[in-house]
Amino acid sequence: IEKFIKTFKTVFPEMPLDRIDERFTSKMAVKTMIDSGLKKKQRQNKALVDEISATIMLQDYLNYKK
Repeated sequence: IEKFIKTFKTVFPEMPLDRIDERFTSKMAVKTMIDSGLKKKQRQNKALVDEISATIMLQDYLNYKK
């Protein structure tokens, strides 16, 4: 990721680039799924876990930018 960021900043020096810490978002997503009442089989769906994780990261970013 560091190489990508360096290249990005070189190619687009005026464009801001924010980094988001994605650690623990999968665990948060699974907890959200449990709290929502999803069955174990549904919670094992990696695509759904990733989708919820992405939603959590986006919401955290939007809250940070307020």
